Amino acid sequence: MAPGVARRARQRVRILPLAGARSRSAEDWWWDRLAPSGSGYHLLQSDSMLLVLPGPGPARRRAQRRAARRAQLLRLHGARAAEAKAKPRTAPAPAPAPQQEPDPGWGDRIPLEILLQIFGLLVAADGPIPFLGRAARVCRRWHEAASQPALWHTLTLSPPLVGRPAKSGTKTEKKLLTSLEWLMPSRFSQLQRLTLIHWKSQVHPVLKLVSESCPRLTFLKLSDCHGVTPDTLIMLAKACPQLHSLDIQHSMVSPGVPRGPKEAWPALTGTSVLGLQVESTAVVSFLEEAGPRMRKLWLTYSSQTTAILGALLGSCCPQLQLLEVSTGLNHNSTPLQLPVEALQKGCPQLQVLRLLNLMWLPKPSGRATPPGPGFPSLEELCLASSTCNFVSNEVLDRLLHGSPHLRLLDLRGCARITPAGLHDLPCQGLEQLHLGLYGMSDRLTLAKEGSLLLTQKWCHTLQELDLSGQGFSERDLEQALAAFSGAPGGSHLALCSLNLRGTRVTASTVSAVISNCPGLLYLNLESCRCLPRGLKRAYRGAEEVQWCLRQLLTSLAPPS
Repeated sequence: MAPGVARRARQRVRILPLAGARSRSAEDWWWDRLAPSGSGYHLLQSDSMLLVLPGPGPARRRAQRRAARRAQLLRLHGARAAEAKAKPRTAPAPAPAPQQEPDPGWGDRIPLEILLQIFGLLVAADGPIPFLGRAARVCRRWHEAASQPALWHTLTLSPPLVGRPAKSGTKTEKKLLTSLEWLMPSRFSQLQRLTLIHWKSQVHPVLKLVSESCPRLTFLKLSDCHGVTPDTLIMLAKACPQLHSLDIQHSMVSPGVPRGPKEAWPALTGTSVLGLQVESTAVVSFLEEAGPRMRKLWLTYSSQTTAILGALLGSCCPQLQLLEVSTGLNHNSTPLQLPVEALQKGCPQLQVLRLLNLMWLPKPSGRATPPGPGFPSLEELCLASSTCNFVSNEVLDRLLHGSPHLRLLDLRGCARITPAGLHDLPCQGLEQLHLGLYGMSDRLTLAKEGSLLLTQKWCHTLQELDLSGQGFSERDLEQALAAFSGAPGGSHLALCSLNLRGTRVTASTVSAVISNCPGLLYLNLESCRCLPRGLKRAYRGAEEVQWCLRQLLTSLAPPS
């Protein structure tokens, strides 16, 4: 072999890595590197030399190659074992600490009492549905907390209405009824307030479940619910001894229901018998059963309301504290005749009386009729109406002559009330006074003086004042609103809302009111003809009110 070839072969032997010997013998390595397959050379090894000869060379047996590889691996393993014994022993390195993963049961670590308090805050803000239903699927602890009857004290149930025909609506109500059959006994045992909206066919089964499972019920609202019979409400009154509030607004029988036999009603009205809403006889029967404990009652005025009011006038509910009668979607033009003195005798504990948007015609008292006892506990009287009514100073005196604790008086639309009649009322701590005339001041003859009588009497206590549409003159309004600046002890700070829409108030008067009442948060100056352009709008919040003051002072400043 040539000297150059042997020298290059020795260099390659010295740089041969040890790792290569693990899988292949030296003979195999030389065979592949010095005499690759197809090169026309072969290797020949003797005792003291290694020759590269031309030609394919003799074939090597597989057994020989395997033996050579096995011997090489044994020698390599022995060398490593000797090396390991020569090295000093060192302590093994500590194993790395396993990474802590999130505990899948973290919800179980929160005490049940804490969960109940958290859930209670959420339920008080948004109601029990759908939050409690979703929370019950988080873990077992949350399911236990969400199932506590103490959280299900207020509930509103309404079937979906979007695009449902009559038949599918009935099926939906039946599905909800099936769910309520197992929910009522387990979770609604402490239910106190229940509202049913848009139930057409399954009101009776639902109220039957309520009477069986909710003995602590105190408030029931039926809005646009049909098919309530006297037996249903009587059963509810007997099973729920704490029930004291009933709201059946928009669930009364409409005046257009025929009076013929029930079999002929579907042909006349196009609806089934179940389409009837709450009958007046059902309400009267309920009041006769639960009347002594009734505290609040909401009604919608219709031809059926007369029988219910007759029960109230007969002292059926002596402990009644709130009575509200309003019109429905279909305005009823039939006047409501209400004997004031009989109502005062029948409901002596009344605190809130609201006759909203009614054509109210008080029954004449007569010359020989003695004045009624009044409402000693009355705190709120609302006679607001969008149309002209028959409430006068004489009627207002019959209502409020015995009400010294009145706090809110809403007479919007009562154009016959004068400032002199209001000044003679016995209430001294009035906080809210609403005298706005909306959409009717153009066709009425309004008083131009007298607003000073109102502010002088109640400037210490008034928080909200509404004079919208009144015809007081500029001078009269200036004197009336100046009373807030002269109140001693800073009591003028109570005024926080002032509505002067459509009045003749001037820029100087408004700027003086804003300056003297820093607590003013709402100011309505729409359609005020005596104010500069750009300022005739409503201002909400302290920042907008102060911006209005700066603009008014700029407009009042003399030109330089």
